[in-house]
Amino acid sequence: MDKPPERYDAHLTDFKGIAYIEGIDRYQDLYTRSIEDVEGFWAEQAREYLSWEKEWDSVLHYDFEAGNVEWFRGAVLNASFNCLDRHLGKGDNRVAYYWEGDDPAESRQVTFRELYRQVNRFAGVLKSRGVRKGDRVVIYLPMIVELPVAMLACARIGAVHCVVFSGFGSEYLTDRIRDSRARTVVTADGSSRGGSIIRLKENVDHAVQRCPDVDTVIVFDRCGLKPALDGRREIWWHEAVAQPSIPDHVAPEPMEAEDPLFLLYTSSSTGRPLGLVHTHGGYLLYAAMTTHLSFDLKPHETFWSTPDVGWITGHTYGVYGPLLNGLTSVLFEGVPRYPDFDRYWSIVAKYRVNKFYTAPTVIRLLAQHGTENVTKHDTSSLKLLGSVGQPIDPEAWMWYHQYPGRGVCPIIDTWWQTESGGHMITPLPGVAAIKPGSCSFPFMGVDPVLIDPDTGDEVRFPNQEGALFIRKPWPGMARTAFEDHERFRETYFARFPGLFFTGDAAKRDEDGYYWITGRIDEVINVSGYRMGPAEVEAALVLHPQVTESAVVGFPHRLKGQGIYAFVTLAAGSSKSDKIRKELIDLVRTKIGPIATPEAIQWADGLPKTRSGKVLRQLLQKIAAGNFDNLGDTSIISEPAIIENLIRERMGIDAS
Repeated sequence: MDKPPERYDAHLTDFKGIAYIEGIDRYQDLYTRSIEDVEGFWAEQAREYLSWEKEWDSVLHYDFEAGNVEWFRGAVLNASFNCLDRHLGKGDNRVAYYWEGDDPAESRQVTFRELYRQVNRFAGVLKSRGVRKGDRVVIYLPMIVELPVAMLACARIGAVHCVVFSGFGSEYLTDRIRDSRARTVVTADGSSRGGSIIRLKENVDHAVQRCPDVDTVIVFDRCGLKPALDGRREIWWHEAVAQPSIPDHVAPEPMEAEDPLFLLYTSSSTGRPLGLVHTHGGYLLYAAMTTHLSFDLKPHETFWSTPDVGWITGHTYGVYGPLLNGLTSVLFEGVPRYPDFDRYWSIVAKYRVNKFYTAPTVIRLLAQHGTENVTKHDTSSLKLLGSVGQPIDPEAWMWYHQYPGRGVCPIIDTWWQTESGGHMITPLPGVAAIKPGSCSFPFMGVDPVLIDPDTGDEVRFPNQEGALFIRKPWPGMARTAFEDHERFRETYFARFPGLFFTGDAAKRDEDGYYWITGRIDEVINVSGYRMGPAEVEAALVLHPQVTESAVVGFPHRLKGQGIYAFVTLAAGSSKSDKIRKELIDLVRTKIGPIATPEAIQWADGLPKTRSGKVLRQLLQKIAAGNFDNLGDTSIISEPAIIENLIRERMGIDAS
């Protein structure tokens, strides 16, 4: 396949006269104002994108050294009202979601009026079970319409939703119920995924046994598994919403702009999940604005963001962003390979999707299975393609552009994080030439700076790599970690006081384009999803024959990074495929399939400093097969360990 061009600018003609932001001069004017006139610029955007019950007393207060940020102080609004109520009367019958089941025979469409009705009824159910403003509700559902219904119902009554990806196992679920101190869990009997049934209720049962404070479990009947429910604590969704006492309308709870909207847990290098808090005012504004401008979405267009709602991409670009803008979206329960590798493109053709957003991992997977899966479907409705999770590599860029994009669709390669709430650095259609592999320029209000982590000096030369920091607040950023602000401050603001630390490394070229080059911390980026090594290590050492483990990321052709585990067994244990399989099964059970190690290497010992610290960077190089550049090994307490690890690594096919 041909290499991508160094610059792609055909979209400048295609979007001429129709782009919301047209041309580099217009972008620079808006961007400069967003940085220099914070009060004026963001007040204008807030009035344009959201409906407020009461406007703000001031736009922004912040102290980055303390990690304190406050947007729209004194303002009052409600997320559910902004997503639903305000569209009624002018867009009642507009489709909010085209839902496509895992089984191609299952599909439905839900209008804004129908979604409004379902959200109000479920909000009434939550209130009837004693859920009140500020209470946390854990949602553990597959990609069905009831997932955004549950989220918006929580928002309507002021409860704080915490969505847990349905691919995670009971241990992950338990940790998040405990940490959030949720008393209510919303789930389904099961999930249909790739033609298989996953028994979600069983995972909830295991979790709730260890979370005695949970007093309500609401179960949606998705798969007809008919598990027995504890009538005291557990209720069926369909029976609850059908109760005559449940009202058809629940008044939206007035929420201050800085009141929490949701918790979303992200992995950290320490292994303890970090419950990031996003708020009503700033997050909603940023979600609405980035959805609107990054994809140049028009009112009549259909948008499909494929990532699961259990991740931040699903929150911002699968639920809140499109609904705030009154747009039509696709919600897909299944996987791109089932029943065949043409599934995504059959859905694009079926619903005439105009703007499409997915991850490089998916693109690489589908590209492996040829072009016919794409070309046999009519993808002519597509006008723009988006990429999320990791920088897109040249081969994936070309395949994505040439086949689904028919050689005419620009690729919007976005960089952002769970912490940021929305796009931070991204191309904008019609603004400037795209450089494949680069995330281009900062979004409005984002003020990036590259810092040499050793000297603390700003990187000033083109193409010189540095740690990526942000100088000023932007509305969509997380405000704190749930009930642990000091940990939030230490994680994001202590590295260089006065700057927000992203954890990523980047470079800026001579034209001002940004290129993300990887993670600085130890978090592993698997298919765009962040996994803390300590979480996987904790699962591995639960095996009775494992005494120690170390987990690192390594290059993976499809996923970007895979999980590579070094495992030390107890004396007398056999290094067998049987134990290797048991370890993989253990990780899949405790965490979920996404955390499955791609390779497990037996290690008689791990390289450590004399103080006992495991040298992960050295292990990363060994996992990658980069034996010629191991760096300074003089600090290792037992140098012979390295030779043994290299010898073992050379006998493993980990690609």
